[in-house]
Amino acid sequence: MSSDDPVRVLDRDECREILKGGSLGRLATAVGGEPDIYPVNFYSDGSSILIRTAPGTKLLELTVHDTVAFETDGWTDDEAWSVVAHGRARQLDRQSEIDEADKSPLQPWIPTLKYRYVRIDIDRMTGRRFRREPEPERW
Repeated sequence: MSSDDPVRVLDRDECREILKGGSLGRLATAVGGEPDIYPVNFYSDGSSILIRTAPGTKLLELTVHDTVAFETDGWTDDEAWSVVAHGRARQLDRQSEIDEADKSPLQPWIPTLKYRYVRIDIDRMTGRRFRREPEPERW
């Protein structure tokens, strides 16, 4: 890809760094052929993604079908970026895992009790970085 291209594919290390710096993303699930997308705040070490949730549809869907997609993005005046991760989600149930997750900086953004942790172990991820510039002339 030349430096003139407005879109650049990110390598795995760049994707990991974006995940580590992010805090808001979208969790995509599909159960019975019906897709759902949930906005979630998250914490990532670059290899996995940790979210907190309460009992409900999101958690139920993760127990029915554990393969998920997760997307996070961001932008400045000059550029934008997006990372999509695919992996297996699982609710943390061993006390040692929950204790470790409690040490993470992940906190709910709204005043609700979210005491269930879900970890997404990343199998693969892709990312793009985009230059933000005016649209070129059409003719």
